[in-house]
Amino acid sequence: MTHRLTRDEARRISVRAQLLDADRPGDVVEVAEQLGYVKIDPTATIAPAEQTILWSRIGWSYEAGQLQKDVEIDRLLFEFDGAFRPVSLLPLMLPAMRQWPRRESSRQWLEANARFQADVLARLRSEGPLLASEIPDTAQVDRAPDGWSGRNQVPHMLDFLSRQGRVAIVGREGRHRRWDLAERVFPPDLPELDPVEAAQALAERRLQAVGIAKLKSPWSQVADAGEPALVEGSSWKFRVDPEALAALDDDAGRVALLNPYDPMLFDRPRLAEIFEFEYVLEQFKPQAQRVYGYFAHPILLGDRFVGMLDAEVDKERQALRVNALHEFLPFEAEEHDMVRAEIGELGDWLGLPVSGLP
Repeated sequence: MTHRLTRDEARRISVRAQLLDADRPGDVVEVAEQLGYVKIDPTATIAPAEQTILWSRIGWSYEAGQLQKDVEIDRLLFEFDGAFRPVSLLPLMLPAMRQWPRRESSRQWLEANARFQADVLARLRSEGPLLASEIPDTAQVDRAPDGWSGRNQVPHMLDFLSRQGRVAIVGREGRHRRWDLAERVFPPDLPELDPVEAAQALAERRLQAVGIAKLKSPWSQVADAGEPALVEGSSWKFRVDPEALAALDDDAGRVALLNPYDPMLFDRPRLAEIFEFEYVLEQFKPQAQRVYGYFAHPILLGDRFVGMLDAEVDKERQALRVNALHEFLPFEAEEHDMVRAEIGELGDWLGLPVSGLP
């Protein structure tokens, strides 16, 4: 059976799947289990992505220390490939990790650095957990600089070994990762899954996180999980999460201020197709070409994107300074009050007064 949805229904499914409706989640683990990951990014005009992604869902009761506790003490989440992920996903990810790398150049670099691999693993086994800076670089063959990392080959090797599930991040000191052997970080006796079974289960979890996505989308990567759906006014073939469809209601939602790296914004084609929102991150644009600001946060009101918040923490004046509040269409009085209230809540969460709010 192919489900037929209006655009409003498709948007509401997506908003609820991303925990951005009026029914807020209770804690960090609940968010991570539903979304599948919490992106890590240090850009902090307001706060780092991993913090604002959680605040935008949990709200005033979220404290930054909760995330660290769940990762480093309770081990309910683990860090992998630039995101915090629920441990429940690890058995689904391990089959693909064990087949990594697929790219020939990466395989050749690992093979050429067999002694370097052994050195890193031996150092972690005897002295770990360690920062990358505490591990000697004994590489036989260097990788060319990529513009993001320097000549030191240790971070490259740790990244490669983590993608294979052989080492893992045990915690952080500031923005620096502390590494150890995966066998001492990951839970013991994880279930062994067939690669095909694991890939299908991962696709289903990805669909759970977005609610509805294009069939075999390279962005959402839901493959053929869920059930087929068509959306009014779209020529796309969609897949919809049947549980999300069953929970569809007329909830009016709320205001959410989204970090530019929020997972709600990741699938840009879907944003345009369902939400009619052409989102462009202006962080890497020359200043003269920016329309909304260096790191402006999209504003979601209910199931529609209504504007952009250009704001930043003014450390000198100890305030959350609003540089501009862009309205795609002029706000009605009630909408204006709701958006202002959410910006005020953001300031309260940061422990800062809000300045410059029109």
